[in-house]
Amino acid sequence: MVAAAELLVFLAGAAVSLSASYLLVTRLERIGEWLGLSEGLLGVLAALAGDGPEITAAVAALATHQNQVGAGVVIGSNVFNLAALLGLGAVVAGTIALHRKVILLGGAVGVWVAVACLVTVLGVIPAAAGLAAVLAALIPYLIVLGASRARLARLPLPSRWRVWLAAAVSEEEAELSEVIHPPHGRRKDVALAVAALVVVVVASVAMERAATMFGTRFGIPDIIIGGVVLAAVTSLPNSVAAVYLAARGRGAAMLSTTLNSNALNVTAGLLLPATITGLGPPSGQSDLIAVWYLALTLIALAFAYRDSGMSRASGALIIGAYLVFLGSLLTVAHSAEPGLGATIVPLLVVVACSGAGLARRRRRLP
Repeated sequence: MVAAAELLVFLAGAAVSLSASYLLVTRLERIGEWLGLSEGLLGVLAALAGDGPEITAAVAALATHQNQVGAGVVIGSNVFNLAALLGLGAVVAGTIALHRKVILLGGAVGVWVAVACLVTVLGVIPAAAGLAAVLAALIPYLIVLGASRARLARLPLPSRWRVWLAAAVSEEEAELSEVIHPPHGRRKDVALAVAALVVVVVASVAMERAATMFGTRFGIPDIIIGGVVLAAVTSLPNSVAAVYLAARGRGAAMLSTTLNSNALNVTAGLLLPATITGLGPPSGQSDLIAVWYLALTLIALAFAYRDSGMSRASGALIIGAYLVFLGSLLTVAHSAEPGLGATIVPLLVVVACSGAGLARRRRRLP
């Protein structure tokens, strides 16, 4: 009976949290439009609101020193996002054309965040240093996204860099404008956003607590609860939206959405709370997820840049890589010190297959 109650609380918390996060996204978009935010910043705001369930679940886990669950939710969600938003979106759409400047601008920040996440999880640097490293890239990126052309022209940079940044921001906003059309916000939207945020926090905490207790009761490793179950469940709304948009030929914004979502997950869901509560000693399972997060980010960006977009074949490869990741994680979940064979070999196989695919003749998507 107790296990059934925990499962019921988990399912109810997930349903309420995800529903409230959708309301939060729509209201924050309206508020952003009311405040006159750029399309780029509206996209970041929407990504942050959509990340509410995983960020809250991760913070709740870290606050109770369930470090593997907390790290697993954030980093596992990021790996899942790459497979579901980019991979599945490309498979459904067939091809998703992307601007190369957008790939480079968002990709540089995305890779930097993934590297900072990895070295922090490995214990090379403390969480506070990892947070500072991420903010050193994320804050200038947000400033650039929110700047007008006139302000970009006044940046203390070489003229070629200013022109390039202006073009990249313009192209990113053109992609985001396909999917973001919020009406003008009102005061009631602020009240609804606050109420939705409270519901997301309460429901996500209940969901995380129920999932952790259920896993403990049945001997399910924390890394599976966080890195697979909670990671996938909390990312479902973004995944469904990505498939919906891709099926209608409007998936170009998915790259920016995925990278922004992943960067905010790491910042707000992992490094910020870990700076306060600590991240605990490094673990082989958390290290494994962080390595896969960086590797899959690099692979996705490499294919996107080569082809100026995502093809069905590259999308299928990313999904396949995620399935290999799941198999590798399930294999080592019960091991205190995972062996190299179960951790490194699957990753090397995926990297080798990706390298072979990238070595083929470059085909630019239409």
